[in-house]
Amino acid sequence: MDSEWKRFRDSPNSEELTRRSSFPDEVLERVLSLLNSHKDRSSVSLVCKDWYNAERWSRTHVFIGNCYSVSPEIVARRFPNIRSVTLKGKPRFSDFNLVPENWGADIHAWLVVFVVKYPFLEELRLKRMVISDESLEFLSVSFPNFKSLSLLSCDGFSTNGLAAIATHCKNLTELDIQENGIDDRGGSWLSCFPESFTSLEVLNFANLASDVNFDVLERLVSRCKSLRVLKVNQSISLEQLQRLLAHAPQLTELGTGSFSQQLTSHQDEELKTAFSNCKNIHTLSGLWDVKAIYLPTLYPACANLTFLNLSYAALQGGELAKLLVHCPQLRRLWVLDTVEDKGLEAVGLNCPLLEELRVFPIDPYGEEIAHEVTEAGFIAVSNGCRRLHYVLYFCRQMTNAAVETVVRNCPNFTHFRLCIMIPGRPDYTTNEPMDEAFGAVVKTCTKLQRLSVSGLLTDLTFEYIGKYAKNLETLSVAFAGSSDWGMQCVLEGCPKLRKLEIRDCPFGNKALLSGLEKYESMRSLWMSACNLTLNGCRALAREMPRLNVEVMKEDGSDESHADKVYVYRTVAGPRRDAPPSVLTL
Repeated sequence: MDSEWKRFRDSPNSEELTRRSSFPDEVLERVLSLLNSHKDRSSVSLVCKDWYNAERWSRTHVFIGNCYSVSPEIVARRFPNIRSVTLKGKPRFSDFNLVPENWGADIHAWLVVFVVKYPFLEELRLKRMVISDESLEFLSVSFPNFKSLSLLSCDGFSTNGLAAIATHCKNLTELDIQENGIDDRGGSWLSCFPESFTSLEVLNFANLASDVNFDVLERLVSRCKSLRVLKVNQSISLEQLQRLLAHAPQLTELGTGSFSQQLTSHQDEELKTAFSNCKNIHTLSGLWDVKAIYLPTLYPACANLTFLNLSYAALQGGELAKLLVHCPQLRRLWVLDTVEDKGLEAVGLNCPLLEELRVFPIDPYGEEIAHEVTEAGFIAVSNGCRRLHYVLYFCRQMTNAAVETVVRNCPNFTHFRLCIMIPGRPDYTTNEPMDEAFGAVVKTCTKLQRLSVSGLLTDLTFEYIGKYAKNLETLSVAFAGSSDWGMQCVLEGCPKLRKLEIRDCPFGNKALLSGLEKYESMRSLWMSACNLTLNGCRALAREMPRLNVEVMKEDGSDESHADKVYVYRTVAGPRRDAPPSVLTL
C-alpha cells in the first residue's frame, strides 16, 4: 500500500487524477479513518493537499517513536483531533542501564500542552518515559474523558500516582502497569477505586511487589463485568485466584500470582473448575514458582491458548512437555532456559502453529551453568514449527550449521534475535566466526525486519547484511566487527534501516560519518563503547543540522572520547532539558 500511494503521488498526473476523483471532505475523512496503520496514514497524507487535510482532521491516534523527534506543540498543530497518544522516550539501551538515570523523557511538558489542545484525550501509552506522581495526578484531574493508561518500562512514579488515577478517572477502562521502575508503597491504591466504579476492562499490576487488599480486589473484579484482562502480582495465592476466576469467567487474558501454595484436594478441584469455566482465555502468564503438582490445574484452560508466557516459571523440560500437549493452538511461547533442549524438543513436537518463541536465561550472569539450551533445541523447534517467524534465543553456544538449518526450515523470519551470552564466542565445533550463520539468515529470510547478532563476527557478517537485508528496519550489534568497513556496509546497503544499535564494537569516526545520507531517513543511531571521538561527533553535527547528536560522558573518561552517542532526527531542534552529563552538539 505504501509503494502504491507513493507511485500515485509522484506521477505527473496525480493532481489531475485527484481533482477528477475528488470526494466530499466528510466522505474522504470517513474513508481514511478506516486506516489503522500509522505508516499507511502517513503515506496517504503525501498524495495531495486534499488528502493531507483529510488525514490531518480525521486522525485520532498518533504514534511518536522518539519523544524528542518532535515537540508537543508541533504535534498539536498538525493533528487537532487526537484522542490517543503512544509515546516512546529513552533509547532502548536504557534497559541495560547504559543511559544516565536523569537523561530525560519526562512526560509532563506534553501533558501541559495536551490539556489545552486535547482536553478530550482518552488514551495514553508510554514506553521508557519518566512520569511522576504529580504528572499522574495532573493527568487524572485534567482529562474528564480519560479511559486508558499503559506504562511499559517507565519510572519516576509510585503507587501514590496510581491512587490518583484510581480516584479521579471515573471512566477508566485500562490500567496496565508493566515492567516499570516503580516506588511500591503498598497495595492500598486499589482501595481508591470508588465502590460505584464498574468500567474496568484491563487491569495489570503484575510487577508490583507489595501485598494488595484482596477483599478490595475481589469486589473490584466482581463488579467490572467487562473485565477481559487481569494480571495480578505474586502476592495472590491460588485460593484467591480461584475466587477471582469465579467472578470473571469472561477473561481472555490471565496473569496468575504465585503458583506454589499448598492446596487441599477440595481447593484443587475448585481451582480446576474455575479454570474450566474460563472458556475464552487465550493468553496465560505469571505462574511464579509453579510446582509441577499443580500444572494439571491449568489443563482445562489450555485448549484455546495462543500465547503462553512462562518467563517467570522455572519449568523443567518434562514439565513443559506435559503442559504443551494440552496447547494445540499455541502461536506464541516464552520460556526460561530451565526447560533445556528436552523442553524445546517438546515445543517442536506439540506446537505446529507456533509463530513466536522467546527463550530467556534464568541467570545470565551466573558462573555455574545449571541449565542450558543449545543449538540442538533450536533445531528441534525449527523442525516442528515451520511457521516460526519471530525468535529471541539466549544461549551460550551455537554453530553456523545449526543456524543455517533453522532458517532453511523457517525461511519467513521477520525477527531473528540470537544472543550468544559469551561475547565473541565462535562456532564451538569449528572455532570459526559466526559469519556464515548470519549470512544464511539474511540470504534466506527476505522478509527480515529486525536482527540481533552475537558471537565472534568479522566484517563479513556486515557485508552480508548490507548486500541481502533489504527489508531490515532494526539492527542490534554487540562485541562484533573488525573495522569501520562493517558499519559502512550496513549504512550503505540497507535501504529501510530505521534503528541501529551498536555497543562494544571497533567502529569509529569514519564509520559514523559514512551515514550522512542515511541518518535523516532513520529514527535513531546508538553507539556506546566504540572508537568515536568528540571531534567526529561534532563533524556529524555540523554536516547534519537537522539531527540531534548527543554525547553522554562517563566520569573519569578521556575528554576527547565519545563514550555513548545517540543520534536522532528531529523537527524540534536541540532539546532544552538535557542534564549536564549529556552534551548536545
